[in-house]
Amino acid sequence: MSSKEDELYMRRCIQLALNGRCNTPPNPMVGAVIVHQGRIIGEGYHVRCGEAHAEVNAIRSVRQPELLSHSTIYVSLEPCAHHGKTPPCADLLIEKQIPRIVIGCSDPFAQVSGRGIQKLKDAGREVIVGVLEEKCQALIRRFVTFHTQKRPYLTLKWAESADGYIDFRRHTGESSPVHLSNSLTLMRVHQLRTEHTAILVGTNTALLDNPSLNVRQWYGPQPVRVVIDQHHRLPGNLKLFDGSQPTLIYDTANLNELLADLHLRGFQSLLVEGGSHLHQSFIDAGLWDEIQIEESPLILGDGVPAPSVGHLPYVRGMHFGHNFRLYQRMH
Repeated sequence: MSSKEDELYMRRCIQLALNGRCNTPPNPMVGAVIVHQGRIIGEGYHVRCGEAHAEVNAIRSVRQPELLSHSTIYVSLEPCAHHGKTPPCADLLIEKQIPRIVIGCSDPFAQVSGRGIQKLKDAGREVIVGVLEEKCQALIRRFVTFHTQKRPYLTLKWAESADGYIDFRRHTGESSPVHLSNSLTLMRVHQLRTEHTAILVGTNTALLDNPSLNVRQWYGPQPVRVVIDQHHRLPGNLKLFDGSQPTLIYDTANLNELLADLHLRGFQSLLVEGGSHLHQSFIDAGLWDEIQIEESPLILGDGVPAPSVGHLPYVRGMHFGHNFRLYQRMH
């Protein structure tokens, strides 16, 4: 049974794990904390795919290795028991004689689930599983969706006016776009881009907005740009084709085909920033995992209606000058 103390240190594991959000895909985010007599003596997280796992980095950070044999290690995900790009973490914990292991959630995949736990138990270690389990499972939801749904994790994001429109110009023929975002929410959008491996728009958005779809107001990796051009209408002088970062063009309107191909290419997450029609297509097909809506205080009075999400209860609201509503689907 877990204690309040176990939950405290598991929360720290989750905090650490989130530092790897941009660089760990396609691997899951994982954090680890080592505690000796109520004091943290080591911390680590999975920094980058192909590099050392959280447990390894936590152990390396300990300045007095002799304390490991009298310590507890907390880790948000079951230590691996198989050889991949790195050796099994379960073997390392046994080798370092760490007597107590507290795990947030077990590995979600049947072929490996429980193997690390069993290996530790067989070695005589005390193992506790399920501390802040739901929060630890939420950490790896993109990883799980990619492998179980055979598609990228899908985030739909748009900005809408206080009266429910996403654009005034497109409907009225005005030449100047209406800016619904402010400086803070623009930073949030660019942060979102760094957290996704690809970003998608449709033909109309590409033509009317001529977006760069890159990261300028945040630090992090650039997403691969994806555009649907079913009837080959897009000219080569658009910013999407400036060669600054890769761009994929699809001539299919079949979302399942598009997502299947992105899955084959290894794209774990996709941010959709298209217009109302594209977003509504994803919503109507049930193809989404998160919906983030920026609510502007501006009133347009007319224009292109925002996509309809129905009566979904939103998970939480965030304030960046404007309000962000977050909907999240639990699979």
